[in-house]
Amino acid sequence: MNRKLFIILLALLPFLAACGKKEAPNLPGDRKNLKIGICPGPYGDLLKKGVFPDLEKKGYKIEIVQFSDYIQPNLALASGDIDANLFQHLPYLKKFTADKNLKLSPIINIPTAPMSVFAGKTKNPKDIKEKASIALPNDPTNLLRALKLFQELGFIKVNPDALPTKASLSDITENKKQIQFLPLEAAQLPRSLESTDFSAINGNFAIASGLDLTKAVILEKLAEEHKNIIVVRDEEKDSIFAKDIVEAVQSENFETVVDKDFKGFQKPEWFGKRK
Repeated sequence: MNRKLFIILLALLPFLAACGKKEAPNLPGDRKNLKIGICPGPYGDLLKKGVFPDLEKKGYKIEIVQFSDYIQPNLALASGDIDANLFQHLPYLKKFTADKNLKLSPIINIPTAPMSVFAGKTKNPKDIKEKASIALPNDPTNLLRALKLFQELGFIKVNPDALPTKASLSDITENKKQIQFLPLEAAQLPRSLESTDFSAINGNFAIASGLDLTKAVILEKLAEEHKNIIVVRDEEKDSIFAKDIVEAVQSENFETVVDKDFKGFQKPEWFGKRK
């Protein structure tokens, strides 16, 4: 055989072999090992009891990755260190992704522990004194939720046009008792009870610290947009694993677990329409 022709044929062999077989499509999210990020609180148990059993039947191996604040879970998801997270509501996700230029998408919302006001040094809201100290979350969307709870208690009045993505203490329009508001990282709020008169605490951190929601001064009635969401990267919102997670959340097992072990959690609107 001509040497040049032999060399050409050698070069073509990989191409000819590839033409003779069909490669399996590389579908987004077509994997069975998943890492899901959470913050301290009840949601790890909710996933383990209510969601993981259905996923494990489909061959998934799942690892919970715990974060101590509300910043790292989205950054870790965007960078590919985890595959999904569960800790936030929709307004927070929208603001965070806009601020950080991240492409993340919610796939379903879930039953959620409400924000609650707990008594610290002062036990009865009627006994609040001049220049009392109150702690609340420092991110805008949760800060506004807390301010509205304190308005409901009669402590202050809040600008009805305050924007969740830009809310601040300047949205307080009336503060007759000159209450001192202390914005803190959400994870620090349970500890603030020792030094403040009242604290508004996100449900997950309240439960993680051993606080009993039934003993709160007031419980928030959650708007639908404030119920926690499971989030994935944009390009995987229609992936196989995302669809399997949604299916597991909508399963009868999940509903049974919520009703049995997570009483007081406020359910999303779809929950009653599942059947």
